[in-house]
Amino acid sequence: MTVPDDVVFSAFSQLLGCRLQRLENGVAEVAMALEPHLRNRGGKLHGGAIFSLVDTTMGLACSSSHGFDQQSVTLECKINYLRAVSEGDVLCVSRVLHAGRRTLVVDADVLQGDKLVAKAQGTFVVL
Repeated sequence: MTVPDDVVFSAFSQLLGCRLQRLENGVAEVAMALEPHLRNRGGKLHGGAIFSLVDTTMGLACSSSHGFDQQSVTLECKINYLRAVSEGDVLCVSRVLHAGRRTLVVDADVLQGDKLVAKAQGTFVVL
């Protein structure tokens, strides 16, 4: 799927260093490196940065499902943090599980290599 760069990421996502890896109908993959400004006080990747990666990737999966000419926003999202990240890149893989007329249910895995870092599920509403 070809989408103009200015449509893909918000300024906030760019600030986080999000990098698009794959975008298909209802599927998105976005990578992010652990940079010094994304660390929590314990030196690990901040949970808020992980959540923002998840939200961004889920939003792209929704847009690739219903089209970038329509806007959708997060209605709710639940995340489980399973493993701390001390260095390197993480990859978020998101898939639309259900695409209705008004709402979409989306699933996301945050991975570091073959290790599951976080698992999330969210609901998005089409505006």
